[in-house]
Amino acid sequence: MTKYEAEVYNIITMSREHLAVEQIYAELRKKYPKVVMATVYNNVNKLWKAGMIRKISIENMPDRYDRIIKHDHLVCQKCGKLADISFEDLTASLREQMGGEFLTYDLKVFYICPDCQEREKNQHHS
Repeated sequence: MTKYEAEVYNIITMSREHLAVEQIYAELRKKYPKVVMATVYNNVNKLWKAGMIRKISIENMPDRYDRIIKHDHLVCQKCGKLADISFEDLTASLREQMGGEFLTYDLKVFYICPDCQEREKNQHHS
């Protein structure tokens, strides 16, 4: 692992946020001011292909990256905020329905987050 790869990996796994490449780049520059954006893209892709990080893709938004530990996500349909949640593990149920093995699954549940619900409520009252 190169120093950049190791650092990008640490930034992603230590973060409780779901970081886009720009955010990873901003973090990395604190330690390596001369690093370029392409380096971040290359390393993120390398780590993702190696199965060391997760890529979370949501339509019309930049991909975000996350640690690999098994968990699911809530996605706000309005503001796009991602939150971690752990639903019951569906592996056994999915295996049974598919009649065999699969690689991974990535569960995203779309909802309206409490902040947006609050905002909507306040708009209707004013």
